[in-house]
Amino acid sequence: MKKKICSILSAGFVVSAAQAFEPFTIRDIRVEGIQRTEAGTVFSYLPVKVGDTLTDEQASQAIKTLFATGFFKDVRIEVEDNVLVVVLQERPAIARIDFIGMKEFEKDHILAAMKEMGLSETRIFDRALLDRAEQELKRQYLARGKYAVRITTTTTPMDRNRLGIDFNIVEGEAAKIRDIHLVGVKNFREKDLLDLFEQTTPGWLTWYTKSDQYSRQKLSADLEKLRSFYMNRGYLEFEVSSTQVSISPDKQSIYITINIDEGERYQISSIKLAGELILSETEIRRAIALKPGQVFSRERLNDTTKLIADKLSERGYAFANVNAAPEVDKENRQVAFTIFVDPGKRVYVRRINVAGNSRTRDEVIRREVRQMEGGWYNAEQVTISRQRVDKLDYFTDVTVETPPVSGTADQVDVNLNVTEKPTGNVMVGAGFSKEEKVMLSGSISQNNIFGSGKHLTLGVNTSKLHRAVSLSYTNPYFTLDGVSQGVDVYHRTFKPTDSSIDVGDYESASTGAGIRFSFPISERETIGVGLAVDRTRIKVFDESPGRYIEFVEKYGKTNITLPMTAWWVSDGRNSAIFPTQGVYQRTSAELALPGGDLQYWKLSYQYQHFFPLSKRFTLMLNGEAGIGDGYGSSEDMPFYKNFYVGGINSVRGYASSSLGPVDSRYPDERLGGNRKIVGNAEVLWGFPGYDKTMRMGLFYDIGQTFGPGDRLRTSDLRSSTGLSLSWISPIGPLKFSIATPLNDKSGDDTETFQFQLGSTF
Repeated sequence: MKKKICSILSAGFVVSAAQAFEPFTIRDIRVEGIQRTEAGTVFSYLPVKVGDTLTDEQASQAIKTLFATGFFKDVRIEVEDNVLVVVLQERPAIARIDFIGMKEFEKDHILAAMKEMGLSETRIFDRALLDRAEQELKRQYLARGKYAVRITTTTTPMDRNRLGIDFNIVEGEAAKIRDIHLVGVKNFREKDLLDLFEQTTPGWLTWYTKSDQYSRQKLSADLEKLRSFYMNRGYLEFEVSSTQVSISPDKQSIYITINIDEGERYQISSIKLAGELILSETEIRRAIALKPGQVFSRERLNDTTKLIADKLSERGYAFANVNAAPEVDKENRQVAFTIFVDPGKRVYVRRINVAGNSRTRDEVIRREVRQMEGGWYNAEQVTISRQRVDKLDYFTDVTVETPPVSGTADQVDVNLNVTEKPTGNVMVGAGFSKEEKVMLSGSISQNNIFGSGKHLTLGVNTSKLHRAVSLSYTNPYFTLDGVSQGVDVYHRTFKPTDSSIDVGDYESASTGAGIRFSFPISERETIGVGLAVDRTRIKVFDESPGRYIEFVEKYGKTNITLPMTAWWVSDGRNSAIFPTQGVYQRTSAELALPGGDLQYWKLSYQYQHFFPLSKRFTLMLNGEAGIGDGYGSSEDMPFYKNFYVGGINSVRGYASSSLGPVDSRYPDERLGGNRKIVGNAEVLWGFPGYDKTMRMGLFYDIGQTFGPGDRLRTSDLRSSTGLSLSWISPIGPLKFSIATPLNDKSGDDTETFQFQLGSTF
């Protein structure tokens, strides 16, 4: 039976018909050569069907259409007794993709990226996509400084018209930056300028930071830092003339040369205001950080325009435009600025939309929002709203969008998008600290009961030093005004006799219950008050310090007290876990009221300030002070209420609770004191990739406790310095420190290495 070949498609080219044919009516359509593709799929792409008249043009179009699907390597159309025969040769499918010799990247991440490009298992093989993937993978290696990398790909045919792809990779060593040279520096030291750069020559930490590996993006960022440095010091015409990056023949060393033109230093001659001044000129000028006669600073100029725009946004002008136009006097090296203010239209908020909360009630989120529906838009209130929702700790992510309302020029919506996280926790855990040994804990807690925002916790914690059973309930919105109410019931025991810390021997058991209220007085400040009933039983031994024995003889083994507590907290930190800026303050007071067996008072104050030194480094300053005493019928503050200093949470390098007064009979036993002072200064930085969970620090600690009648002398303070590491690990929070005491004295219990896993109870 004779076949008539009408046209052939091979290797992507349409060839004219081998011989012309007369148009004919298609009696039937038959598909040959397919293995994986369904015949119905082929029929769906054909531009003709049974009963149609086939022409040369239609045949050519059918071939192009089938080839354009990417499923076939070859397409032919033949005619046999008015039957249209479509002969296909399928492209092979990818059965596997493997990487041989790849260590720099995770296989799964690369496979995911290639899948987005269209190259993955089960898909039709495309040589162009494979070449593109090979080039992209090589580009990723070059971005890591591995310029000597060699990548070759091989394809291996497999059964059922499939093939395997192997990326054979010889990674080689990463090229190192051997020299960075600045040409044209006149007014500053080259070394000081290079200290601004993230990219450096090899150093003792570059094996980890990878900052000695060249990156075009990082170099661009470093050049911008250099430009900002000069512009912030008056060099208005500073420019980078050229940059040369060369690599050694062995592709192991990078040399960078940067040519700069510093230009002249300019001063501000005048600052004028123009445009529509919605705010008073006096208020605007208070926001201007630059004054006539000062050296020009781009940073201060940008801060000025941003601050003016922020002030306008607080009045509802969400799309205000503030720009500064310079007038340069090169002869006198002066520059005048005209600040143009265009407030645009005043905008109000149409709706506040909450999305993503499948369990948490809308009202729990909305009561934290400070921007009002129907009110004028206020950027500061929107930011505060997002922060307050984030601090609920019910969500892994909180974002805010303010899209304009379609069809209007003066309305926006505020869209709060949250991603919920589990807020209930059934925990059985274990921890270890040098002081408390093994710590076991179990708790059932729910920080968001039925999505209502209320907290309930039942906990059982035990260690060699402390044991506790507690029940705590908190309603953060006991009233609509945000007054919080809490109830606590507890039983705690304390047995330093069984521990390794140097605290005088005694045992205590406390049982109590209390109620507390907290009142917000501003967005960041709260005050609180609480009242409890506490029953404490003390047990002393012949080896106990004389002061402890005298206290029990004077006041008895069992005492009931009525402690009233009050506190003030101001939290301006940008994060409660690893803050980088802001101030935290806490003042607390405890007063044992008359009517109980003991009367005493305690005052404590903490001040903590975080200063961002750069994007990576943060300076933390912390100060704590405490004082207490007895009053009324009690001459002394109970010794088990004493302050203790020393250890990983106060003055590192000294054993926990080891600083301060000692027992006259047993000098190794520490008594604590009724006064304490602690100071900490620490430079903190996060680990790349672990910025939200891990931090290192270089610290300086100082502190001491003082007993009744002791003079507060600076010579008695103990200090230390060293390195710290904090990690919120999957098994709990960890703290490590390596410290060197700076002025320890005979009898001090020092510890170079200290650590803590989990929280102490």
